[in-house]
Amino acid sequence: MAISKALIASLLISLLVLQLVQADVENSNKKRGYGRKIDCGSACVARCRLSSRPNLCHRACGTCCARCNCVPPGTYGNYDKCECYATLTTHGGRRKCP
Repeated sequence: MAISKALIASLLISLLVLQLVQADVENSNKKRGYGRKIDCGSACVARCRLSSRPNLCHRACGTCCARCNCVPPGTYGNYDKCECYATLTTHGGRRKCP
C-alpha cells in the first residue's frame, strides 16, 4: 500500500514538472517569435518589390523567412527588427538575406 501511494505521488510530481517545462518552452518560443508563423510569400513580395533581380530576391528572402520566421519591414535595411535575418550569411561572408 505504501509503495502504491509513493508511486502515485511520484507520477503526479513528474506530470507537474513536465507541464512546467512545456509551459516554459512555449513561453520562450513566443518571445523569440516562433509562436506564430508569418506568411513568407507576401512578406517577401513586399520586401523585394523594388529589386532589380526579383526572382533571386524572392528565393533568398523565402529561405531566410523560413529559417527566421520574420522579414524586416521595407524594401531595404531595417535588419535590427529581425536579428536572425541579419545574421545569415553566404559561404563568402556576405549577407544572404535581401
